[in-house]
Amino acid sequence: MTPGRSGHDDPSPPSPAGSLRDPATVRLGADGLAPVVVQDATDGRVLMVGWTDAEALVATLATGDVHFHSRSRGTLWRKGATSGNTLRLVDLALDCDGDALLARVVPAGPTCHRGERSCFDADGAAAPAGSPEPAAAEGFAWLEALWATILARAASRPAGSYTARLLAAGVDGPARKVVEEATEVLMAAKDDAVAETTGADRGPTRGALAGEAADLLYHLLVLLAERGLRPADVIAVLRDRHAP
Repeated sequence: MTPGRSGHDDPSPPSPAGSLRDPATVRLGADGLAPVVVQDATDGRVLMVGWTDAEALVATLATGDVHFHSRSRGTLWRKGATSGNTLRLVDLALDCDGDALLARVVPAGPTCHRGERSCFDADGAAAPAGSPEPAAAEGFAWLEALWATILARAASRPAGSYTARLLAAGVDGPARKVVEEATEVLMAAKDDAVAETTGADRGPTRGALAGEAADLLYHLLVLLAERGLRPADVIAVLRDRHAP
């Protein structure tokens, strides 16, 4: 069972270094503006670059929707106000010089006014016939936030934390859960296969499989943390195996 479903743990990751809390700390330029790089929080894709001022910063932090200063109109601009393609703020970080910002967001629809996901995508011209569709992002980058949370729990061992309790049991704590969750993934996958074969509604079985797979990934990461092994080491092995 995942920490979120068991109610034993706080799933919120710690704020990243440089996370903006006070708009007054931003060093605005002589024109009263600072650049904002907008990044999809799920996979790190850069979506656009805009400009902010003191008013837009306050509005962004107050509402959770990213606001900009429109240089062409000279006014406050909430992204998606007319199109509905809003940018929901996950985190707003200030760079080391204090004069530029990184906004990590969850976008609602395409960000670019041309209908592209990113302003840095192709110019929207029709792809040649037979060209493959671009692969959808899977959101693996979010696992960095989960890993950061696990490391934070390992360092502080807060009372009532499910992660801390697993780690306190030594290698057997998370390792046994990995075996248990792997078995439950197998069972959920077989249930989904039966639903597919019989033509039954696969919504419940696919949801169950996703839930069990999430449990397995979480407990596997806790096991790596207990052993002091970074996920990057595991990814390096996969990368080496994939190399031609």
